[in-house]
Amino acid sequence: MRKISFLFSLIFILFISCNDDVLPKPKAYLSLEYPAKDYEKLSVSRPYSFDVLKSTTIFDDKNNWLKIKYPDLKASIDITYRPVKNNIKELLTEAEKLVFKHAVKAEQIIPKDFINPEKRTFGSLYEITGNAASHLQFHITDSTNNFIKGSLYFYAKPNYDSILPAVAYIKEDILKLVESLEWE
Repeated sequence: MRKISFLFSLIFILFISCNDDVLPKPKAYLSLEYPAKDYEKLSVSRPYSFDVLKSTTIFDDKNNWLKIKYPDLKASIDITYRPVKNNIKELLTEAEKLVFKHAVKAEQIIPKDFINPEKRTFGSLYEITGNAASHLQFHITDSTNNFIKGSLYFYAKPNYDSILPAVAYIKEDILKLVESLEWE
């Protein structure tokens, strides 16, 4: 009787354990949602004006400098302004030095030039990939009177893969800034 109940139990266990194959879980992707884009003209008086995202906070600084903060993303675009006084070459060299300081940590630095003769705006945007401190830097000038330099910073340790969606989101705002820039 023991043998029969053992055999019956063994067969019962085998039938119960035979079910559908176990499949691995699919890869998970981070789902980030960003607010819809809605722009307005810069509200502070400067020798320049451009469109900024309404959900950002503008911090007015001395010397016509600005800080455009993204509180939800823990990021900011720091904008410095310098008047051109027969020193355009020096300003351009300084701006490029600041970009290439990140070459130590950067995987790649991708430049993109902007030229708009109608608005007298000429500049470059540098996309810095890898775990650099700043992932987007740009400069814009009219080549005779005004020079603006901007840098994107996150208030966190650089981890490029994690912040890549936020960089792409803010890059659209920087492109809007460059396209809408007008000198006063």
